[in-house]
Amino acid sequence: MSERAVCHSSVDTEGAGQRLDRWLRKRYPKVPQAMLQKLLRSGQIRVDGGRAKADTRLQLGQQVRLPPQLQGTEADGQAPPLDADAVAGLRQGLLFEDQWVLALNKPAGLAVQGGTGQRLSIDRLALGLVPEGAPAPRLVHRLDRDTSGVLLMAKQAAAARALAGSFQGRDARKLYLAVVSGRPRRKAGRIDRPLAKAGGEGRERMHLDPEGQTAETLYALVDAAGTRSSLLLVAPLTGRTHQIRAHLAAIGHPILGDGKYGATKGETSHGPGLMLHAAELAVPHPEDGTTLRIAAPPPPAFVATCRTLGLDLGRMEMARGQLEVRGA
Repeated sequence: MSERAVCHSSVDTEGAGQRLDRWLRKRYPKVPQAMLQKLLRSGQIRVDGGRAKADTRLQLGQQVRLPPQLQGTEADGQAPPLDADAVAGLRQGLLFEDQWVLALNKPAGLAVQGGTGQRLSIDRLALGLVPEGAPAPRLVHRLDRDTSGVLLMAKQAAAARALAGSFQGRDARKLYLAVVSGRPRRKAGRIDRPLAKAGGEGRERMHLDPEGQTAETLYALVDAAGTRSSLLLVAPLTGRTHQIRAHLAAIGHPILGDGKYGATKGETSHGPGLMLHAAELAVPHPEDGTTLRIAAPPPPAFVATCRTLGLDLGRMEMARGQLEVRGA
């Protein structure tokens, strides 16, 4: 088996806490259970470089080694080569890098983590951003496929553990820009509504549920185009799946382009897709704990849509002050 055929996948927030065998079955539903067990027993599937058992509990940011038998590629079992153009696009969006971490301005439409039928994903393409033979960058948090903006990855295991702890707690501070339908009655506010997941794989949707997981989101108005649409600065205080999307829809202001959470046909056909951008991330640096602050400019399509709607991105700093007053 060629080592070049081996892929590595980082455990994201969805997989954290799952048993390894269940994580594998969800990712590779067509692979017989007996084959998965054999690959585990023979050490061809590993976690952070070491042998793992079926009942191993996965942790956020861990690296799972996946042999070519699982990758559903060509008959000879070779993994497809990295897409050079896609890697070059990621490299152009590199915001920060040192020996511990790298930060990307993730493009909208690109999945963070690969899966069945997923040809391109950041966790695989990121292999092209480090020297051959270097450890694969590890995911420590995630963005939805259609969300753009700051995505941080760890370049070594110690950094992954430290950053995973920051994201699981409240040490990571995230700011998003969102263009929404309508205009909130208040210029700033807090949404504190528990969320629970419904729907199967590929159809996940969060809904309000008093028995769900705690979810808190702060928002502040950046600018408004009358009562038609608004630009918001949003700070999620917790990290639930689709949290911002579900919370803004819950207060009657779905994000433009988000048909899953209530945007109407006209608001989902304006062109650039989901109008949600991860604008800034501040997190303790894994080396010394000093604040690492990364900002990502919105993509051209986002800027163009704001301009078309008459929304001024230059007002973001004033909105930031409103969030800081509320504890973001």
